[in-house]
Amino acid sequence: MAASTAAPRTERVPAAVRAAVARAAASRAALARAAASAAGGLLLYASFPPRPLWWLAPLGFALFGAALWGRRARAGFGLGLLFGLGQLLPLLVWTGTFVGPAPWLALAAFEALFAAAAGAGLALTSRTPGAPLLGAAIWVAAEAARSRVPFGGFPWGKVAFGQPDGPLLPLAALGGSALLSFAVVAGGLGLAELVRRLVTDRAVGIRLLAPALSAMLPVLAGLAASPLLAGGTDGTGTLTAAVVQGNVPQAGLDFNAQRRAVLDNHAARTGQLAADVAAGRQPRPDLVVWPENASDIDPLRNADAGAVIDGAASEVGVPILLGAVLRPDEQTIENAVLRWEPGAGSTGKYVKRRVQPFGEYIPLRPLARLVSRDVDRVRRDMVSGDRVGVLDVAGTRVAVATCYEVAFDDVVADAVREGGTVLVVPTNNATFGYTEMTYQQLAMSRVRAVEHSRAVLVAATSGVSAIVAPDGTVTHRTGLFTADALVANVPLRTTTTLATRIGAAVEWLLVTVGVSCVLLVVLQRRRAAAGKRP
Repeated sequence: MAASTAAPRTERVPAAVRAAVARAAASRAALARAAASAAGGLLLYASFPPRPLWWLAPLGFALFGAALWGRRARAGFGLGLLFGLGQLLPLLVWTGTFVGPAPWLALAAFEALFAAAAGAGLALTSRTPGAPLLGAAIWVAAEAARSRVPFGGFPWGKVAFGQPDGPLLPLAALGGSALLSFAVVAGGLGLAELVRRLVTDRAVGIRLLAPALSAMLPVLAGLAASPLLAGGTDGTGTLTAAVVQGNVPQAGLDFNAQRRAVLDNHAARTGQLAADVAAGRQPRPDLVVWPENASDIDPLRNADAGAVIDGAASEVGVPILLGAVLRPDEQTIENAVLRWEPGAGSTGKYVKRRVQPFGEYIPLRPLARLVSRDVDRVRRDMVSGDRVGVLDVAGTRVAVATCYEVAFDDVVADAVREGGTVLVVPTNNATFGYTEMTYQQLAMSRVRAVEHSRAVLVAATSGVSAIVAPDGTVTHRTGLFTADALVANVPLRTTTTLATRIGAAVEWLLVTVGVSCVLLVVLQRRRAAAGKRP
């Protein structure tokens, strides 16, 4: 019988058709990677409070890692941008609550560029041994960059700040928010690599060890570090603190449109607290904390405002820490926290060191005006203070981080290292209405409590105010847009955690590792390409 001369089936298919099929498959794969990246970012967003879904963060990075594996840097940049937008667009929607979508979209898009840069780095190193750990270091490097530039940085949305309910939280006491972010990202990328080797490579045995360790080691480390949450009880005593939330006349940019209304609200609620103390319904506090902007006019230049605060302090009989906008002269505006003592008036102040760009001052004002005319609501730029936020109140060294400052590692660490035994976070979130912003900020305060082993007193004009134990537990809290007062006995601590003592050392170590790895891979590829040239 003559041998068959028929061509194989694949050879009978025209080359153009095969190419079209290949392009279609490649397009479907690219679309799947893009969808996975965007979905991963959405999972990361959903892991943030007010949802206690911390475990969605590593799953989000698992999707992101799977999408990036084996990609080129340019593709990684695009996928990283999708991941960043998936997280930041919904996370930062509160920034456009009363000023329209333009500032929100511009901020989210710009901050997503840092995730895009990280995506390029993760793609480049995805085939490198130990890729999940190196990728996590690269992510920390991107977070470190966006926490510093431009205009002092914008750390909001760091992975660590979504983990106050997770088992990795104790790691913050060892290496701060950088180590906590690293652990979450490493766990997610390790999970992606483990699944890839199981499903795609059908790997078994020793080849599964490295990704399995990358996925599980952060959790095990967090559990091992959990005894740190019980540490720091150094016998320095306690403080009975009262946090007063007076509420505002209305939500939005014009929360203080009625002259002295916010101040009167806080004075009235403090008077009610004094009555409750006199009647035995509440313990007598050692200190009362009012929020940022509690005095909506300068009490040092307006005698009527000063008299209201004097009356409240005398009525409750203890010092009040209160936020006020001060005007020392016609050109200067300060966002300050005043120490106001009964019968003595203002006896000390802390001026906010890290003022908020586009909120408390307007950089590049003519350009910013093209994005939103609302920048002109900030008629004069606030000036920043130059002293660390520590005030002596009622015999206690109180660390202060005003509102936006709680997002910055160095501001809080400086105040604790200067001797702060309890941390106070006065804040004004009335501008952002009923959004998730206040819950995101409370989550940061919970991470700071563990990072520095300090009780935290969060005082908000309209909520959510809270008292946080050194282990990150919220022991007392208010609702939104209600007048309330929280009274609790909180521990005072002078011992410091490793994270407090070493500051940004862990972050800089991880940045060095991540950036060096990317540079080495780029150098190796250039050398390989040069070796192939004729």
